[in-house]
This record gives sequence, C-alpha cells and structure tokens, in this order.
Amino acid sequence: MDMQWFGQSCFLLTSAQGTRVLIDPFRRFLGYRMPVVEADLVAVTHDHRDHNQVKAASGDFMLVNGPEPATVKDVSIRGVRTFHDKHQGAKRGSNLVFVIEVDGLVVCHCGDLGHLLTQEQAAAIGRVDVLIVPVGGKMTLGGAEAAQTVAQLEPAVAIPMHYRTKATGIVGRLLFEPAAPFAEATGLPAASGVRTLTLDSDSLAANRGVVEMAYYSEYNV
Repeated sequence: MDMQWFGQSCFLLTSAQGTRVLIDPFRRFLGYRMPVVEADLVAVTHDHRDHNQVKAASGDFMLVNGPEPATVKDVSIRGVRTFHDKHQGAKRGSNLVFVIEVDGLVVCHCGDLGHLLTQEQAAAIGRVDVLIVPVGGKMTLGGAEAAQTVAQLEPAVAIPMHYRTKATGIVGRLLFEPAAPFAEATGLPAASGVRTLTLDSDSLAANRGVVEMAYYSEYNV
C-alpha cells in the first residue's frame, strides 16, 4: 500500500493491486492545493467543505459517507460513529472514523475526531496498524489527546493530520497547533518529510512510530 497526503485530512491510499481510496477530498483550502485525483472509492468523514469536495475525484468511484461496510475490489471499509466536538456533536456535528482494510493492513482514519474515544468506540474500531489522527486542537483533538488515542489503539504507525503547516499561513496560526507536541507526547520515534509512505505487513515494524508526511503542494510547486 502507498499513502500520499494532500494536506489537511486528505489522503490517497493505493493498494498493491492499484485500487485507489481518496479520503476527505478538498480542492483548495488555505494554502493547500490538490489536483483532480482518479479514485475507485471516495470516503467522506463529515460534511464540511475542507473534507467533502467530491468534485476533486474523477473516475467511476463509490462514495462512502456513512458507517455501513463496503467493499471495492481488494479494499474494504466501514465507519464508526463519533463526534466533531466534546459535546456529542452539539457544536460541530457528527464525524465518522473509517476503518480500511487494504493489503493485509488496517488503516484507521479519524476524520475530525473531537473527543477521546470511549471504550465502546475503541472496541468497534478494533485492531489498527496505521492510525491517521488529527492533532491540531481547537476544532479537533490536540496533540496530547491524539497521543492518548495512539496509546489506546496501539497502532504501529501514527500519522498526524489537520495541523498547522507552512501552507496554512497566518490563518493557520489561529486555527491549528503544530504537529511537534503530538510527536513529543507519544514518546515514539518520529520521521518527517515523507512524500509517499509504502507499507505492507513485512515493512510495518521498520516504520514503527510517528510519520509526518509532506503534503502534495509542498513538493509539487
């Protein structure tokens, strides 16, 4: 499986057989820019404009924006209902955590998770090999809370998203925290600047820890 990050919460997973899963697409958000991406499956965690721009995808794709299990070729996906805030969704609404099985790995994309997982939610998510978790605080989990989520789900690889970068500029300073406090709070080894992360069951252990990815517009200028 190959993983790319377009910024904010948008990731592209590509299986060894070439099945493409695009999660939380946008077109333009703050300083982020992404191209139109061909996909077989598009997953939307919640209905906010920096996560639900399906027009960023091309091809004959399946749209998944609910918790019901679905399968496209060699990839399966299901959702676990959570909230975008600590008030049962009263402030920012609901959120889906997606559990994606691809190439023998379990990838968990937390969307804009805004609270610590309950024991029931963690049990529903189950085993996680790769956790993609928001760490920017204010509107989602902050670094310390995201680190608690890592400790709870025990993934081999933890990938931060939805945080302050150079692309987010001055507005990003108001909206998001940086990723560094998250990496420090986990106490795990950390790598950064990864453009494409390639993982399978054999290479998972070698990549154990926090992986901060480079976003698409950072290396395609």
